[in-house]
Parts: sequence; structure tokens; C-alpha cells
Amino acid sequence: MPPSVAFQGEPGAYSEAALRFHFGPAARAVPCGSFEEVFRAVATGEVETGVVPIENSLASSILENYDLLLEHDLQIVGEVMLNIRHCLMAQPGTRLEDVRWCYSHPQALAQCAPFLKEHGIEARVAHDTAGAARLLAERRAPAEGAIASAHAALLYGLSVVAEDIQTRPDNTTRFFVISRDRPDDLPSQKSSLVFATANRPGALHGCLGAFAAAGLNLTKLESRPTRATPWEYHFYLDFEGDAFGPEGMAALEGLAEHVRFVRLLGAYPQAARG
Repeated sequence: MPPSVAFQGEPGAYSEAALRFHFGPAARAVPCGSFEEVFRAVATGEVETGVVPIENSLASSILENYDLLLEHDLQIVGEVMLNIRHCLMAQPGTRLEDVRWCYSHPQALAQCAPFLKEHGIEARVAHDTAGAARLLAERRAPAEGAIASAHAALLYGLSVVAEDIQTRPDNTTRFFVISRDRPDDLPSQKSSLVFATANRPGALHGCLGAFAAAGLNLTKLESRPTRATPWEYHFYLDFEGDAFGPEGMAALEGLAEHVRFVRLLGAYPQAARG
């Protein structure tokens, strides 16, 4: 039976495209109104897995999802790299020079900011890209546009007035696949964890040195406020390698000497690009 997979947004969202690339077209996609709802649906067993964006190559990290990874007792069991090709869409018959306002998710607006500035189009925030397309289709306003995927334009009966409007052609979003449990036979080429350092000079240096000593390459380091104490931080770290392998275990043992908290978020297969 095809898996049930939660994603944030409306049908036609990039998160839906990511889950279909990862799980195949038969997957049962379950739209959610927020990232929190995605995590909750997975945690409660309403769905088997969820797919959430974690960072974009142009607009940086989706910080809310880092916080949610810590708040929920879930496992990262996969990642997806999706090439993001943004389109400006409008009502059929609308020309590019007619568009004065444009709705989309803040990340999409940031990824297309130079194009919007060049054409004098005012950016307006919407909850998600596909939701902006659906709203535009319902409003039927001739001077308004939306930024979303070409699939969303087709889905909501809109016309694409400009293609590939993102700042760079290699614009890529990385997604995590989250689940309640990690399969025992899951291959693992990458691992993610979160930790808080001991409050002493050189603690972070010692943490990072544990991975260098084990010969592991770090691919991501992100800091987030702990919320419990001002000016204290959690560090989210990704590395190439299996946390359950000998090098990973050696790194975690070395890390333990310099932290007051550590939690493994997942060990998972490295993503193919979609």
C-alpha cells in the first residue's frame, strides 16, 4: 500500500513535488496548513511520514523546522534535494508588464527578489507558493501575480508569464523525510544531531574537533537560541557518515566530553537530486 506522507502547503507545492520524487507518484500526499501540523501528524500516527524543507541554497535555512526537530521525538530517515524553478503566473491573457503585485511564500520571494525589482513588481507574502497560486485563481485580479511552480499554474488554471525567475539556475531546496521510527536496515551515508556545549572556553572547538579526529566531514552547522536561557544556543550539525558506524561512534564519544546535551536526529541515505 502506498505510504501516507504529510507536507506543508496546498496541492502543487514544492514539498509535494519533493515527496513524490522520493516516494513515487502513488504516495498519498496529505496537505497540512503549517510545519507544526506536519510534525504533529507524523508524531500522532495520522500519517506514516512527513516531508519538510530544511534549507535553500539561495535563501538559507528554514529555522522553524530546526526548532520543530528538537521539540518532537521523531527521526530523520531521508533527505531530498529538489531543483526549484520558479514561475511568475497570472490570469490568462495577462502580460508581464501588467503585473504590479505578486504573492508567494517569503522564501520564494527572496529567491526571486532581483527579478521582481527589475520589473517593478511589489512582493506580498502568502502562506505558501501553491496557496498563492490558488488564491490568485480565486481572486481573478488582472494586475496580480503569484510565484509558484509550473505545475501549480497548470493545476489552478493560470498562465505562466515568466519562467525560471529565481536568482540562480541551480536554486535547490533540501528536504528532510521524518518518521516516528527508523528502519533497522536503513542505509546511512549522512547523519544529523543537535547539541549544547558546556559553558567553558574552547567547548565548541572541542566538539568540532571530535569529528575531525574521526575523519568525518561536516556539511552543516546551524545555531539556534535554546529559548530556556538568553544567549545560550543549540547547535545543529550534519556530517557525512553513519552515526552508528565506527567513525560516527568515535565522534559521538569525543563529542560527549564537551557537551551538556546531545541528541541524534537521524542517520539516513544521502539524497539524489530531483
